[in-house]
Amino acid sequence: MTIVTGKAEARRRLQPGTSGTLRKIWEHRADYAYVLPAIAVMLIVIAYPIYYTIELSFFKTPPGLQLRDKSFIGFDNYTTILTSQVFWKVTWNTLIWTLGSTLISFVLGFATALALHRDFIGRGVLRAILIIPWVISAVAASYIWKWIYHSDFGIIGAVLVGLGLADQPPNFIDNVSTVLPSLIVVNIWREFPFAMIMMMAGLQTVPDQLLRAAKVDGANAWQRFWHVTFPHLRNVSVVTMLLLAVANFNSFIIPWIMTGGGPSNASHIWITHIYELAFGRQRWGVASAYSVLLFLTLMTLGYFYVRALSGNERKEGSA
Repeated sequence: MTIVTGKAEARRRLQPGTSGTLRKIWEHRADYAYVLPAIAVMLIVIAYPIYYTIELSFFKTPPGLQLRDKSFIGFDNYTTILTSQVFWKVTWNTLIWTLGSTLISFVLGFATALALHRDFIGRGVLRAILIIPWVISAVAASYIWKWIYHSDFGIIGAVLVGLGLADQPPNFIDNVSTVLPSLIVVNIWREFPFAMIMMMAGLQTVPDQLLRAAKVDGANAWQRFWHVTFPHLRNVSVVTMLLLAVANFNSFIIPWIMTGGGPSNASHIWITHIYELAFGRQRWGVASAYSVLLFLTLMTLGYFYVRALSGNERKEGSA
């Protein structure tokens, strides 16, 4: 009798006047029960670390692992970061790294996708070869390129000296002025296959009828690309560039393994600098404040990514 009364009371409370969100949650309560374990795991491994990092960013921590001895200092960690010359240098490095890697990887991947979209002998083999940089381990790729760039034993330096183009092997990753461009080259080599795959998938959606009609109307190759092909690829281009930007902004393995942020912080980006502050200098509070800034930046990029996806879904639904 009590159970029946309880159900009737619940139904009475969820009448049409009740909030639509709450009513939907109640109607699908059984569905939510299935995902409760996953939600609990996410709260433990994602939500709590984010909360603790934000909390720790307001504390001064000792140069050790005794975090219980921390003292509250408010926004001093953020003030310290924003008034530091190293922060602005690392921020500039991060912008160059992210924009350079993203734009060049996208353009190179797009051009490669256009070339491979044509039928020719060996196209499948060439596709498989070009995907290799993206599928191999980033750690392995970093060590390979570190040896390729080596000033004494690197193959690039040996070739330049052998061809008489240089008197001695150049210092690629031990020179302040060349280290960041050298790392960007490695990152582009590893990431452009991803852009290539995304754009090749997008090219499959371009209607052949429109291309043939444009050709019949006298449009040349560039006009067909600009007025027919590219408009169909605009959405996938935005999504691809946002994904590349998020990955590059949070990229750690290549710069850390190849240079460790050196020389003289010339190759430090936000994520490597945070790692050095936290685990190298044990400045947990400052590193947490850095992490909060990085988290807000990535959330902003994620917002635009979700907006781009939502726009695609609305266009597909209205088509």
